[in-house]
Amino acid sequence: MTKAVWFPDENALKQTRLYQFMNRLGFDNYNEFHNYSVHDIAEFWHESIKELDINWFKDYDQTLDLSNGVMYPEWFVNGQLNVAYNAVEKWALNPEFKDQNALIWESDAGDTVTYTFKQLDEEVNRVANGLINHGAKQGDIFTIYMPMIPETTIAMLAISKIGAVFSPAFSGYKSEAISTRMNAAEAKYLITADGFNRGGKAVNLKNEATIAVNESPSVEKVFMVEHLGADVTWDETKDVAWSELVSTNAEFKSVKTNGNDPYMIIYTSGTTGKPKGALHTHNGFPLKSAFDAGITMDVSPGDTLFWYTDMGWMMGPFLVYGGLLNGATILMFEGTPTFPKPNRIWEIVEKHQVTHLGIAPTLIRTLMTLDESYVTQHDLSSLKLIGSTGEPWNEEPWMWLFEKVCRKEIPIFNYSGGTEISGGIFGNVLVKPIAPVGFNAALPGMDVDVYDEDGNRVENEVGELVIKQPWVGMTNGFYKEKERYENTYWSRFKNTWVHGDWVVHDDEGFYMITGRSDDTLNVAGKRLGPAEIESIFVEHDSVVEAGVIGIPDEVKGEKPIAFVVTKDVPNNEEALKNELIDHAINRLGKAIAPRTVHIVEDLPKTRNAKVMRRAIKSAYLNKDAGDLSALENPQVVDQIRDIGKVQN
Repeated sequence: MTKAVWFPDENALKQTRLYQFMNRLGFDNYNEFHNYSVHDIAEFWHESIKELDINWFKDYDQTLDLSNGVMYPEWFVNGQLNVAYNAVEKWALNPEFKDQNALIWESDAGDTVTYTFKQLDEEVNRVANGLINHGAKQGDIFTIYMPMIPETTIAMLAISKIGAVFSPAFSGYKSEAISTRMNAAEAKYLITADGFNRGGKAVNLKNEATIAVNESPSVEKVFMVEHLGADVTWDETKDVAWSELVSTNAEFKSVKTNGNDPYMIIYTSGTTGKPKGALHTHNGFPLKSAFDAGITMDVSPGDTLFWYTDMGWMMGPFLVYGGLLNGATILMFEGTPTFPKPNRIWEIVEKHQVTHLGIAPTLIRTLMTLDESYVTQHDLSSLKLIGSTGEPWNEEPWMWLFEKVCRKEIPIFNYSGGTEISGGIFGNVLVKPIAPVGFNAALPGMDVDVYDEDGNRVENEVGELVIKQPWVGMTNGFYKEKERYENTYWSRFKNTWVHGDWVVHDDEGFYMITGRSDDTLNVAGKRLGPAEIESIFVEHDSVVEAGVIGIPDEVKGEKPIAFVVTKDVPNNEEALKNELIDHAINRLGKAIAPRTVHIVEDLPKTRNAKVMRRAIKSAYLNKDAGDLSALENPQVVDQIRDIGKVQN
């Protein structure tokens, strides 16, 4: 493991929220504090909620009830709260905070819109009243297919305020991915926009949304933000303009939800292809996000949090609740971090005095190849921390970021967890030294370990990441898929969550994630189930079956490669490959779709007809595939290996 390069200043360390929280509980050593946090998880999370100053309409009777088992913990039993109240309204009611900025938005073109806590609260109330006026009620499910614009956050908060449930979807998805998620959630409403600007180009969302709605019989109404003023398809029986939705009434009393009432269903792809709907509650995801941002990343009132993300990925809701629940300003950005020039991300930091910036390693791998002046021309002294999540680092770009941007002074908070976690498992806490690439700690309340295949604890060698006790923010199962949830995380070791990451824990206390232990792809920080991509290719009339793998990529970290078996020998192989690539782009979007397709005679399959992606990947990369005795057709591995030798 690489040695530490960042060390906390003694005086600054004692000013962090984490140290002060530790100190209040009688600790000045992180390892001892972490042991306490997993020794009595109920006591720890009770103290954490007090530290976050969460307002309850009705106090909880018991912090944790495990009568339904560790897979289904009930936190803060009988407590009532509303996350929208805690995120905005309580600050709007406070004379000290009401006129402070809650939300800053910057457009692709550089225009800026700001909302104070009071203004944001009033706008959320207007939308909440509008939703009620259009028939929405507590428990209804809304799909949100929106770009990073203010109305996206306003809609999320309004939905929570009326006690309904939102399900955010990536703005880069095409109609099929949206309809799949709406149907899985049985969404009653869709909130979208006519489109948005990205890299100087207009992207039409509404037309894709219309196609998706036509394939989603549960959707009764579509609310559309007139962001671009573009011409769009319009259904007079279902479509409602945002300007018509928003009420003139700026008063709304937050619905008192039970803490364990659903507030969000967020879909993440798995190895079986069908997206998994992680079900989160009012007292789950928002509180874990607020804890990680506030206590471990030191986000505080007066700070500005900017995570470059999309609302369809976990870090979008994390940005909203991690920032606002801590009384900080959140910054949303519509465009791309390299348009119109590669200094855009640093220009935003300087312009808006960002204190906490969140990025992915893919961006840094791109920026580090360019002229350093794109960074050095900007005053980045407002930065207190740079967060990183979504994919593993390698050392060279990490050190470039640390030396060129952080000036060897600003800590880089590597952050790894997941959608089902509501935040992080590992991080770089600010009270311990930080080494490149890895993580200096399991986060408070996360009872982690590393197991071998037999469930024995290992150190200094690769093993399965497991979590041995529940935590606040743990998904409340997969929406309407109880068995799948239990099989995904709980079927391997008794009462133990198996996360699906390969991890090394060294004798100096650092953790390193070495990869996924399942087949899930990680393309530029976006986790994708290969079967979901494969199904797109199989739709094509010429394709019998498909196999998709992820291979290393210098920019994206990993890129998808597709192997397809065709019904007949194509007359023009290259033309068919290009047609299949275009088909995938139309269905999945450019950011996700494979750009390389190989036509093969067959895919390596086990005797029960399961495609062995491990064999495809190892052959294509000319690596040892290990035991292939389960294959029905081992000869096809040689064809894939020959293709790989030509390509690589």
